[in-house]
Amino acid sequence: MKKFILFLLICSCQNRVEPPEAYGAVPSERQLEWHKLKYYAFIHFSPNTFTNKEWGYGDELPEDFNPSALDVDQWARVVKEAGMEGIVITAKHHDGFALWPSKYTEHSIKNSPWKDGKGDILKDLREACDKYGLRLGMYLSPWDRNHPEYGTPEYITYFRNQLRELLTEYGDIYEVWFDGANGGDGYYGGANETRKIDNTTYYDWNNTRNIVRELQPNAVMFSDAGPDIRWIGNEQGYAYDPNWATMNGEEFYPGMNGINKRLGTGDEDGNLWIPAEVNTSIRPGWFYHKAEDNKVKSLNQLIDNWYHSVGMNGNFILNLPPDKRGLIHENDIKALQELKDYVDKAFSFDYTDGAEVSASNTRGNASEYKEGHAIDKDMESYWATDDIVLDAFLIIDFSDKIDVNALLLQEYIRLGQRIKGFSIEADVDGKFVEVANGITIGNRRLIKFKKVLTSKLKINFKGKVSPVISNIEVYRVPEMIGKPKVRRNKHGKVTIFSDSPDPIYYYTTDGSEPSLNSKKFTKPFVLNESGQIRAKAYLTSGGVASETVIEYFDIPRANWTITSNRESNDYYPIENAIDGNPESTWFSVKNDKIRDAINLTLDLGDIFPLNGFTYLPRQDGRNEANVFKYKIEVSKKGNSWTTVLDNKEFSNIGNNPIQQKVFFPKTYEAKYFRITCIDDLHSEGWMNVSELGVITK
Repeated sequence: MKKFILFLLICSCQNRVEPPEAYGAVPSERQLEWHKLKYYAFIHFSPNTFTNKEWGYGDELPEDFNPSALDVDQWARVVKEAGMEGIVITAKHHDGFALWPSKYTEHSIKNSPWKDGKGDILKDLREACDKYGLRLGMYLSPWDRNHPEYGTPEYITYFRNQLRELLTEYGDIYEVWFDGANGGDGYYGGANETRKIDNTTYYDWNNTRNIVRELQPNAVMFSDAGPDIRWIGNEQGYAYDPNWATMNGEEFYPGMNGINKRLGTGDEDGNLWIPAEVNTSIRPGWFYHKAEDNKVKSLNQLIDNWYHSVGMNGNFILNLPPDKRGLIHENDIKALQELKDYVDKAFSFDYTDGAEVSASNTRGNASEYKEGHAIDKDMESYWATDDIVLDAFLIIDFSDKIDVNALLLQEYIRLGQRIKGFSIEADVDGKFVEVANGITIGNRRLIKFKKVLTSKLKINFKGKVSPVISNIEVYRVPEMIGKPKVRRNKHGKVTIFSDSPDPIYYYTTDGSEPSLNSKKFTKPFVLNESGQIRAKAYLTSGGVASETVIEYFDIPRANWTITSNRESNDYYPIENAIDGNPESTWFSVKNDKIRDAINLTLDLGDIFPLNGFTYLPRQDGRNEANVFKYKIEVSKKGNSWTTVLDNKEFSNIGNNPIQQKVFFPKTYEAKYFRITCIDDLHSEGWMNVSELGVITK
């Protein structure tokens, strides 16, 4: 009997088909655990919440931080109920204020009025995360605009001491977040000066990261250089195709300029596995501002972010900024729950359940690599082809005709990212017709396409090496319609449109909610006064409607003229700055040898009460020539000017190029308005304006 068993074992070993060899860079165990996540929260909370800033200068007082009803249990409950899996908190932002009673600085909550200086937000949050089964991550800004020793070697000791506090006093940390913003103007203990550092050497990143590896070996580290996960290159919550999880990582360092595009795509066949985390805020800004209470991301925007993060080989980190009470705002909670309801409904039923699957090739015809593993819901099993077969396909047969419009694809990433092209075909009247295609898959790729009635789907894979697919799911997700866009050009002509196919639009100008009984938009109309337009889009099939869009337009621009002290780029005329089209932009001629400040002057045609202004930078995904520091002047006649604001900055405008809305300390009667660019984002001696406007009400 023993000989017979031995014989069977020998035969089994002889017939065993070896698994595919790993291809290129592969994830570590800590990265694999991170890949299992999808969606978690960012919490930006600091004195900025109370001073209405995005970047604190560092001169804020601990007394500024005084939430009236701080409840981290509410944060954790909201996050859990939203379907999120963790929280990353800004333990210290660029202003240097610590949300814990750090032993190494007086600039912390221990000197704030909150709990008479006896509180510890991080300790409370740790307990709340444990209560709700959430992971906890720490954001520690390398830049510190408060610390007097920033820019010296002594600051690195301070920075590492704070890092050790965060990693030893608050339990298991799953992610450590290092921002790329480093060096510039700051308070610096009262010095009020600009301090530049060499990003490549100052922080001695290898030894700093070793602290994380020693104290929290399971934590992944984020920065725009990794080493575990990378920034996607924008703050709009968008990853695109291709999105390789591999990078030539040694070429990058935190705060490196000009790398956004490569961060977005990754490097095909890069030597390190550094997948992308996709970040955005539920509001235009990262910290709470009351003026943004009605600008919380819509359901459609959040769904779009979901497909371009969770569905684009990344993880989605969504910022939820607590308000001055210390609570997640009700509008934010409503949007979060709407997204959860959509996701729960959209992905509740997988049509591969009970389906039959066939393959063009199976590795060695072995059962351990059979095509059924692609739909068996076991993430450690997979379908694979023979080494020589790089192009292969799977056919999923549902037996009955069904309406489908979405597909989930996942590679077995323990063996690397192997696919460099795929297409999806549907059987329509006995013939396969392509309905979607793409380049990269990686850990998780969601593909949405136009609804099709079919009994079979064929998925074609093009591999750099033999394909290895661990999971396929098929869905019929709810139809959504994008919110309309409302624009008014310089001459007062209003247009309503969207990116959705075949919508119809209804609008109001009296502040009422638009409905099917409101005015129907059929052609552009003229609004030659200040006013509000509310618009809603409907699918022509009826029933499905977008959320309401509210746009306020200030005084008309028909009589405006605009001039500059710098010549315009030939392809980007100065009129672009006031034409009402955010997709057109004015650029001055680039000349870093001319150091005089660049200005733009608006002649409004008449005297108006000016209460503020708006500035929209370029919207093409780049940030060169964005205004960073500025000066504002006004005049009644154009020959004598009053300075309203001086040496101010548009914080974070490089990574978050949204419209900047700035209010003056008082009202100024003026016919002329001038903005001077004291310094552009990269100090290259030029300036751009997509839209420039004034606020009169």
